[in-house]
Amino acid sequence: MEHKTICIIPARGGSKGLPKKNTLELDGKSLIERVVKDAIKSNVAQTVLVTTDDSEIASLAKKAGAEVPFLRPNDLSQDLTTTEDTLKHALLKYETMTNQSFDTAVFLTATDVFRNISLIKEVVKRLHENPDLESVFVGYKTHKNFWEKNTDGRYARVKDWMKDYSSRQIRKSIYREDTGLGCASRAWLWREGRRIGDIVDIVINDDEMSSIDIHKAEDLELANQAIRIRNKYNKS
Repeated sequence: MEHKTICIIPARGGSKGLPKKNTLELDGKSLIERVVKDAIKSNVAQTVLVTTDDSEIASLAKKAGAEVPFLRPNDLSQDLTTTEDTLKHALLKYETMTNQSFDTAVFLTATDVFRNISLIKEVVKRLHENPDLESVFVGYKTHKNFWEKNTDGRYARVKDWMKDYSSRQIRKSIYREDTGLGCASRAWLWREGRRIGDIVDIVINDDEMSSIDIHKAEDLELANQAIRIRNKYNKS
């Protein structure tokens, strides 16, 4: 069965923590160029689309090979605008413009930079192979404990099994959503304003460097240093 797939990459221009971050360079390439190239190289989608409100980002994305057929309206480019609203708007507008209907929608971000292209391929592959699944996304595997504050103001472990401080090699794990590295969902979910469904599978990722998510100047500097370190050890 052939699946009609679109990959949508949100990249607004109004970042407060690191102005114009999507246009900044990491290891010689702008963040938006890097993610567009990743999407294209993965070869999972017939369409790679960037939704942005910024003409410079749009220009860089087009040069990298993405489609940018429209600029996002201002009311969907605010600090509190949700990713879900952004993806819904982009999908519905593009489907209307091109008279198409997609089966699968893939989400990537420019700020998650330590992404192996195999992760993109795997989330899409698993979704296509299992019709019962609604979404497949990358999840970071960790053995660390997590706490939350209850309504009474007291802190409690998220899971009871976290009371067991056994060796990390044998204890249970928990998984952090890292959808920016790779997430594939049924397109109908996005049309409803939902990024992830309830019936999911997780592609496990344990690369600690993938935790670097660029939102501040120090994040960008850290990412540049991390790339140098990774290149150094990959050569050895």
